[in-house]
Amino acid sequence: MVLLALGDGMVEGAGHSENETSLGSGLSLESRRSFLAALLSVGGFFVGALLSVPLIRFALFPLLRRTTELKESPVGAVTEFSSLTEPAMRTIQIELVDGWRKAISEKAVYVTKDSQGRLRVLTSVCPHLGCTVPWNKEKGRFVCPCHGGTFAADGTRISGPSLRGMDTLETSVQDGQLQVRFQYFRQLVSDKEIIG
Repeated sequence: MVLLALGDGMVEGAGHSENETSLGSGLSLESRRSFLAALLSVGGFFVGALLSVPLIRFALFPLLRRTTELKESPVGAVTEFSSLTEPAMRTIQIELVDGWRKAISEKAVYVTKDSQGRLRVLTSVCPHLGCTVPWNKEKGRFVCPCHGGTFAADGTRISGPSLRGMDTLETSVQDGQLQVRFQYFRQLVSDKEIIG
């Protein structure tokens, strides 16, 4: 009896023909090739999936994250504003977070009372084109220096090119302190839309 070594398998006996031996080893090589092809395709799928994660995250990032988180800023003690007769200007500090960069900016707000006597905080940004609107004591109203828009003490629109009154900000009272959440609003529209 003679053993023939072909590839990785051993074929026993010399009586087998050459076609049988190549056919037997061909099936073995074919199954190995299909296993390696399957292994490569599975490995390629996992590598492709891992490489696509940063691309998907990059595409969805603007939808999932705000650039600036809305934090409350202290305005002052509630007792300071109990006897308001006209709007009181206060400067608040806002922490802006943009990626890894943090910046602190100061914004002017006005504390006033509405018709029911409740405290309201108005942003000093004009809803027309974004100018800073000061309180005019002589006229008893807010007057925008850019385009002449006028607003009442409670922020309602009196005249001018603005399509709405001054924007009110969200407020809360914590430990006797008036807190405000500063936001930016879309200009040149009649409805109050938050943009940041």
